[in-house]
Amino acid sequence: MASKFVRFCAIFSVLSLFACVSNAQLSANFYASSCPNLQKIVRKTMQQAVKREQRMGASILRLFFHDCFVNGCDASLLLDDTPSFTGEKTAVSNRNNSVRGFEVIDAIKTNVEASCKATVSCADILALAARDGVNLLGGPSWTVPLGRRDARTASLSAATTDLPPGSSNLSNLTSLFNRKGLNPSEMTALSGAHTIGLARCLTFRRHIYNESNINPTFAATRQANCPLTGGNQNLAPLDLRTPTRFDNSYYKNLVAKRGLLHSDQELFNGGSEDALVRSYSNNNNAFFKDFVAAMIKMGNISPLTGTNGEIRLNCRVIN
Repeated sequence: MASKFVRFCAIFSVLSLFACVSNAQLSANFYASSCPNLQKIVRKTMQQAVKREQRMGASILRLFFHDCFVNGCDASLLLDDTPSFTGEKTAVSNRNNSVRGFEVIDAIKTNVEASCKATVSCADILALAARDGVNLLGGPSWTVPLGRRDARTASLSAATTDLPPGSSNLSNLTSLFNRKGLNPSEMTALSGAHTIGLARCLTFRRHIYNESNINPTFAATRQANCPLTGGNQNLAPLDLRTPTRFDNSYYKNLVAKRGLLHSDQELFNGGSEDALVRSYSNNNNAFFKDFVAAMIKMGNISPLTGTNGEIRLNCRVIN
C-alpha cells in the first residue's frame, strides 16, 4: 500500500509539473536571443504613431482587447477578408472603424521583419504595442510575457457574440468577462482603458437621450455633437477630463455620472462594482496596479504556442 501511495505521489507530481509547464509557456525572455532588439523596435514605431495621432494609443489597446476576447490572443483579428475567407473585421463590434490601427501593426511588423525575419508573431507584436501605447500616454508599463503564435483562422461568429457591446448591462458584462476567465474586479480594472480614446455617436446616443443615470449637463454637452438622428459616426472622447492621458479620470467620471457609454456607467450604478470604482477614482496607483495585472492575465487567454499556429510574415494574411 505504501509503495502504491509513493507511485501515486510521484505520478501526481509529474502531472502537476506538466500542468505548470503548460501554463508557463509564455516568457518575457522568449526573443532574448532570436530578436534582442524587438522591444526597442516596437517602442520606436509606437512613439512615431502616437506622436502623429495620440488616439492611436487607445486604438492599439482596443485591437489587443478585441483580439484576445475572440479565441484568445492569436492575432486572428488582424486577418483581412479574401474571396474565400471571412475574418473578424466585419463583426458588429469591429466594423465602421470601431477597430483601427492595423497600419501601425503593419509598420511594426515590417520593421521587426527587417531585423528578425520570420521570428516574431503578430500576436506578440500586438501585445507589446498595446503596452507601449498605454505607457506613452502616461499610463503604467509592465513586462509582457511573449511566445504567442499566430492563428491561421478567425471567427466572425465568435467576434459577434463574445465582444461586449456598449449597451451591455452589468450582468451581461460580468458574464462575458467570466467566460474569458476574468472576474468582476478584473473587468472593472480593464474597463479603465476607456480613460483614453473616442466613441461614435451611434454607440452612446441612447444613453445620453433616454437614460436617467447620467449627469444632465454632461448629457446636454454630448447631445450637441450627437443629434437624435444622423451623425452616427460623430466622435466624442470616452473621458472628457483628460481624453489623451491614461489616468483614473474614467472612474471619477463614473462617480459623477459622466460615463459616456451605458456599459461604462453600469459599473457605478448601485451595483457590485461601485466600491471598486470609487476606490480607483481616489487612488490612481491602485488602478494602475490592478490594470497591469488584469492586462497580463488577459494576454494569457488561450495563446497558441509551440508548433500550433504560425509566425505570419504579413499580419493580414496567413503564410
